[in-house]
Amino acid sequence: MSMTTFHLFLLVLVLTLIFDKSSHAREIRNRDQSPLVLGLTHSRATIPTPKAASNSAKKPAEMLDMTEPLKEIRDGYIISLNLGTPPQVIQVFLDTGSDLTWVPCGNLSFECIDCDEYGNKKLTASFSPSFSSSSSRDSCSSPFCINIHSSDNSFDPCTAAGCSLSTLVRSTCSRPCPSFAYTYGDGVVAGILSRDILRVHASSPNSTREIPKFCFGCVGSTYREPIGIAGFGKGPLSLPSQLGFLQKGFSHCFLPFKYANNPNISSPLVLGDLAISSKESLQFTPILKSPMYPNFYYIDLEAVTVGNTNATQVPLNFREFDSSGNGGMIIDSGTTYTHLPEPFYSQLLSVLQSAVTYARATEVEERSGFDLCYRIPCPNNNISLADDLPAITFHFLNNVSLTLPQGNSFYAMSAPNNSTVTKCLLFQSMDDRDYGPAGIFGSFQQQNVEVVYDLEKERIGFKVADCASFAISQGLQKT
Repeated sequence: MSMTTFHLFLLVLVLTLIFDKSSHAREIRNRDQSPLVLGLTHSRATIPTPKAASNSAKKPAEMLDMTEPLKEIRDGYIISLNLGTPPQVIQVFLDTGSDLTWVPCGNLSFECIDCDEYGNKKLTASFSPSFSSSSSRDSCSSPFCINIHSSDNSFDPCTAAGCSLSTLVRSTCSRPCPSFAYTYGDGVVAGILSRDILRVHASSPNSTREIPKFCFGCVGSTYREPIGIAGFGKGPLSLPSQLGFLQKGFSHCFLPFKYANNPNISSPLVLGDLAISSKESLQFTPILKSPMYPNFYYIDLEAVTVGNTNATQVPLNFREFDSSGNGGMIIDSGTTYTHLPEPFYSQLLSVLQSAVTYARATEVEERSGFDLCYRIPCPNNNISLADDLPAITFHFLNNVSLTLPQGNSFYAMSAPNNSTVTKCLLFQSMDDRDYGPAGIFGSFQQQNVEVVYDLEKERIGFKVADCASFAISQGLQKT
């Protein structure tokens, strides 16, 4: 059986189980199926934490700070991975809501099933292992192999591959790590674990560092996942973990949506001491720990304020975990829009409807899938003069208040016409379920906000910022 045929067989097998809650790769987020004017709701999930391996992955010695440019496309932020010898540049989504980093593999053989939104075509270049002299396949002795195949018995996949129990116990089996399937919300990817050189930008201009034997998924077929992913979660497979940054941290400042597909400026992604030092001006809230999903970045949202109204308190399941570790809110760059649970989401809509007196644009609501759209006066068709909608403020644990910048809550769905512009609330309702996170703080609401993941002190900081100016200060604008 060829590798491509095996991948397709594996996808069919996994898809029959994708909605089974007992599956080890639980679905905890769904992409909204309504047609959206601004593009897809890009959502991500992760598998539960794998069992700890007897030999932990080695971290690069004395890894210094690094700064990487992020490009914004219609439903996420793209980071370029420089892999192999000679280098091949592959663009993937930045995703703080999962761990595995994977790239499409095979120029002709890579297949994305049910990717109608993208014309069933891959959007970025594919990686070709055969063209890299430094490429190798991960083995059953690797802790990453056990991590990707986490299950009730982590020895099962490699036993099926022919490893004896004695070599598994000693982590000496040299057989290739078996193929894997990895689940995201309503998507699946299938492939093999590979190792190769990863080149990253150092903090000083025009300097790079090489990371030998970086482990990533070489994916030959996917279901509804046309673009690769750089996993930035807290698990051992994640990019920050393999680069040695999980004991330090990272930060990003996402450019607003108006810069999407702009080739002349990039959002800054900073890793290392530079990302977490001299940040006294930020407000920090603790990172909470879920026993069920310890690789997510959980934060405690206590209340939401609309304009000058009284704060709306969030439900208890949004602030606390149940006995199984479900509930809470995660911050996730791989989900576009913020998702809130019912009935809290409907309560927030009611408060907004009471505060806004403009006419509803119900036909836009039906077409876009958003729940609250208004026709806003726009004198002289100048959209900057249509910003009198009430501000939305998130109140997090530790007296942290983040007032969302203009454009992060209500967004213009089209250009002004006849001195009127239609704006919609870009929040969505969380699917009703009794497992996984109760809500998600999405990337759209993080635009023009400096977000610092201070993993050394287990906290996340926020500060409203001009991310375009920040990008220019980091040398991320072409002149």
